[in-house]
Amino acid sequence: MKNQKCKGMQDLLPYDMLRFRRIEDVFRTCCRNWSYQEVRTPTLEYLYLFTATGTLTPSMLSKVYSFLDWDGWSGERVVLRPDGTIPVARLYIDNLSGQELARLFYVTNIFAFEGTGKENRERWQCGAEFFGGAKSAPDVEIILLAKEVIRRLGLSNARLQLSHAGLVKALLKEFKLSPGEEAKMTNRILEGNWQALTKAKSPHPEIDRLIASLLGLKGESSSFLYNVRASFPKASQDFKSSLEDFINITTLLDNLGCSYEIDIAAIHGFEYYTGICFQFLAAGENIGGGGRYDSLVPLMNGKNIPACGFALYVDPIMELLPLEKEKRGECGILVKGKELTPEIVKACFTVAESLRDAGHPAELDFGGQEESDYRWVISVSAKKPFRLKDCKQRQQRNVTSTADILDVIGAK
Repeated sequence: MKNQKCKGMQDLLPYDMLRFRRIEDVFRTCCRNWSYQEVRTPTLEYLYLFTATGTLTPSMLSKVYSFLDWDGWSGERVVLRPDGTIPVARLYIDNLSGQELARLFYVTNIFAFEGTGKENRERWQCGAEFFGGAKSAPDVEIILLAKEVIRRLGLSNARLQLSHAGLVKALLKEFKLSPGEEAKMTNRILEGNWQALTKAKSPHPEIDRLIASLLGLKGESSSFLYNVRASFPKASQDFKSSLEDFINITTLLDNLGCSYEIDIAAIHGFEYYTGICFQFLAAGENIGGGGRYDSLVPLMNGKNIPACGFALYVDPIMELLPLEKEKRGECGILVKGKELTPEIVKACFTVAESLRDAGHPAELDFGGQEESDYRWVISVSAKKPFRLKDCKQRQQRNVTSTADILDVIGAK
């Protein structure tokens, strides 16, 4: 039988991991600089965490990996986490709810079934969540933190698109639909079928005109939002509150020189979002997104606390980063045994251990490794002393001890 990996899963080779670690390192550094603290959640979570919060719509329920976790004669249905935010919200409720303010970040994998197996079923993301705080300022903070990570990764062509879940939900209320009809309409929009909203007819022509105006909004600035406020003074209070929140956030972004596009229909899958939603696009790929979710923690039986967050998607970002090779030529050290005798092998391991203890990565070779890939090559033979070669300066010398080797390498 041929060895095959599971459909939709991927192997990350050494050059993939260089890009993966680069994303992780930049993300962790930025988060720590903004005073976020790292957390990690289990791979398995209870299914009800996701159904109770509305994250898994009927069509999405078939895309999770779920099974019964048996406990004697009974069992609870669990899932391989399909989302990164809800487990962190559960972690906050269980462990940190005494904190009125918590900035948390994580690097994790999530799982989603995809029928053909041609797309990834395991996906990695770097996420940050902000629990507590006032409105608007935390929203701007997470947007700017995400932008900083993207900038430090060198993705200078990334675009920021803004939407607002509160506006969409307020518009749905204007149709005066039954709970069942409203749920069906919400599910269609969550799946990206915004035409369902334009085809439906509200009791008031002004609402139809407002919907057409908002959905036709592409790439506009915050000035358009002021026009909407002035043009539709009879909109519901929920709509006015959401619009005012949207205006406040875009005004802050304007004052901070943060460029963006407004596109109400750009965001899909805003199940638990209540306010601002955003996504980042680069080279036609969605590389991240997030938003405000003030109702999530209370829905999970936690206290009433505002929250917002984002996730950057590692897999598409890796594709946009250039391939990297191990940069051993700058500082790599090769300890080379000329003969495979017990004495030579012992001497090589001893030298390499001393180098590593001093903070210098060292690789052992007993069979003919290419020397030009390294900065330093230390040849160990039965004939003392050691031969130390500086491949960058194209110089070599004899040294009599490990201490001498460390002195030369340390000085360089």
